Amino acid sequence: MTRITEQDSHYNHLEKMNTQEILSAINTEDKKVAVAIEKALPSITQLSEAVYAKMRNGGRLFYIGSGTSGRLGIVDASEIPPTYGVDFDLVIGIIAGGDAAIRKAQEGAEDDMAQAWIDLQSFNINTNDFVVGISASGSTPYVLGGLKDARHHSIKTGCIVCNPESAIAAISHHAVEVITGPEFVTGSTRMKAGTAQKLVLNMLTTSVMIRLGKVQGNKMVDMRLSNQKLVERGTKMLMNLYGWDAEIAKEKLLHFGSVRNVILDLEK
Repeated sequence: MTRITEQDSHYNHLEKMNTQEILSAINTEDKKVAVAIEKALPSITQLSEAVYAKMRNGGRLFYIGSGTSGRLGIVDASEIPPTYGVDFDLVIGIIAGGDAAIRKAQEGAEDDMAQAWIDLQSFNINTNDFVVGISASGSTPYVLGGLKDARHHSIKTGCIVCNPESAIAAISHHAVEVITGPEFVTGSTRMKAGTAQKLVLNMLTTSVMIRLGKVQGNKMVDMRLSNQKLVERGTKMLMNLYGWDAEIAKEKLLHFGSVRNVILDLEK
């Protein structure tokens, strides 16, 4: 397998660059990420459709990854419940080394091929669920082992990787390969590869949640009112929808608990 993500940077003598030169070069490289994702849109579409097919029938979405990739999965999973008002166990992010690895690298955790399946079993994973492995290299043992075990148990799988022809892509039912090229700092896949993975995760869960009916028009009508910002956002939605003043809109919102509930009450 060719690990493009590990190839030498197109830039050298970085320590001799001034700040503007460094930032300009990073920006130049970052612009390539959207182009790489555009090339992968057909496979992202197939992955989204496959995940939606499971979730519309009550299945869950699991992410498995290590390091930056694992953290990105956890971030995406944690943002779905407040954004779309769904249960906290609908999208689940799992990182090699457990929760401690979110803040501090756990030595050797990513090299254990058996641990991901053990971690998945703790959530009583079953054939109605879907597992997406996230790995810039496409070869992380923790992710590879987890996907192999999931397939062995007839669970559908996908992946998001940044190298072509990887072992993880080969074992996945639905592989997304976003080829972002060498990093500005050689091998630092938290940069372009991490950005690409984050964008694909955004696309995946946003498209699935929209298709599950969690958006009306272009609004997050099921969002949880967990802070003042979201209360204000919901209030403005109702003001725009019904021409109410802020006081009435906020009173209705807080009484019914969500924008959707207000809409449903008015439709009775």
